[in-house]
Amino acid sequence: MELLSTINLLAFVLLPFVAPKIWEACWIFLLRPWMITSRFKKQGISGPKYRFVYGNLEEIKKMKKEAKGWVLDPNSNDIFPCVFPHYHQWLSQYGETFLYWNGTKPTLFISDPELGKQILSSKLGFAVIAKTRPEVLMLFGKGLAFIEGDDWVRHRRILNPAFSMDRLKVMTKGMVDCTLRMLEEWRIHKCGEEVMMRMEINKDYHRLISDIIATTAFGSSYEEGIELFRSQSELEEYFVASLTNVSSQENSKYLPTPTNLQLWKLDKKVKNSIKKMIDARLKSNFMNYGDDLLGIMLKAATSKESETAMRMDEIIEECKAIYISGQVNSMILLTWTTLLLSLNQDWQEKLREEVFNECGNKIPDSDTFSRLKLMNMVLMESLRLYGPVIKMVREATQDIKIGHLDIPKGTSIIVPFLKMHTDKAIWGEDAQQFNPMRFENGVSQAANQPNAFLPFSVGPRTCIAQNFAMMETKTVLTMILQRFRISLSPEYKHAPVDNFNLYPQYGLPVMLQPLDTSAQR
Repeated sequence: MELLSTINLLAFVLLPFVAPKIWEACWIFLLRPWMITSRFKKQGISGPKYRFVYGNLEEIKKMKKEAKGWVLDPNSNDIFPCVFPHYHQWLSQYGETFLYWNGTKPTLFISDPELGKQILSSKLGFAVIAKTRPEVLMLFGKGLAFIEGDDWVRHRRILNPAFSMDRLKVMTKGMVDCTLRMLEEWRIHKCGEEVMMRMEINKDYHRLISDIIATTAFGSSYEEGIELFRSQSELEEYFVASLTNVSSQENSKYLPTPTNLQLWKLDKKVKNSIKKMIDARLKSNFMNYGDDLLGIMLKAATSKESETAMRMDEIIEECKAIYISGQVNSMILLTWTTLLLSLNQDWQEKLREEVFNECGNKIPDSDTFSRLKLMNMVLMESLRLYGPVIKMVREATQDIKIGHLDIPKGTSIIVPFLKMHTDKAIWGEDAQQFNPMRFENGVSQAANQPNAFLPFSVGPRTCIAQNFAMMETKTVLTMILQRFRISLSPEYKHAPVDNFNLYPQYGLPVMLQPLDTSAQR
């Protein structure tokens, strides 16, 4: 009897503390999902059934695991079912707009390009969602892509001059020098081989783009930044592994799991490598820190004006963002464009002819690239079919109405570029075919909807480095086409995969045939 009285007393004392937690759990895991599902159902929007705690994460993991075993015909550009098997299945079941659950996070899939543009262009009502995934910020840095409000305005104002066309023209020489070093390594590798040589070209592109970014943006080189690049590559591997972890993100992101411990360790290594690079620049103080990207940020760190000031921790985060995002996006664009030119030899020859007509065997410069119309069309088509960024995520920061949709606060919105860029209703019956001529009259005339092409996003948060990436890619392709004919290796397996960006799961082995010696100088 005394024990029962003690239990009742404890229950009475603890009730005020326990009851709110129980109510909060009921709201998060049961009531809120039911209410949001009902709210969308009234708008005619349905989707896969919410499951307790995990939502649809189990289904997503299962479908993506199965899809990773698929190998497509190399000539097939119908890659959406392979890359996003869950979206592909749910589109056929629930229509162009549907609701699913990323754990307890309601997520709305919207493939209408007009609505997509409104969501990405809006200055009010939507925020980036990466704050719920700390490992995203570890890899990509809390830079321009993920900061909000006044901080974003201040960073954008500081960094804009580094990516002006005048600066890009100056950077072209560095891009050329880095590419020449890679081509010289290929020439040495060729010694003693037959007419053709096999090359795992995406690995060479990865190293080359790292070298270009280090040289043009930070005044160093791949060799000097080798520790940083290795740490970031390891961090990227662990990040990709964390994406398949079917646990509640809110519950696991701060726990000392083996994956999290390794992520934290590698993140610290990356930051320390960047700090060393910054310290070296501060000690040298050459030309008042220099006029490259790092120099511009260091000048901002010493500015006394709040509008142009930058803290050292912000510089470190922006360096992380520029190293990894710039490296990944340009490398992927180069890789998939090389695949398309290997499969479409007629277009490879057209580009080579254009390159020789405009600059012959000479080293290209920024003026050359402005005249390469066919190359620009090919790159647009490559970005359409195999753009590095395959979807964009936003979150409603308040109840908001977009078009005919009433979207509750806290809902994530997926804008699927990969789906929009190959939709036959937008691009015509040849939407999944490689046809650069669709861009002959410019981007706005390429589809029956002017807002259907969004490889670098749109609106105020459009990619600040898009012109840098295009200049980089044109430099490398021009110099390769002057020297080599590229074809696909029989070992290539066509299996594009979603590792946050669009990667070739098994790499890109190609065969390189040197042109005559007069074209190699």
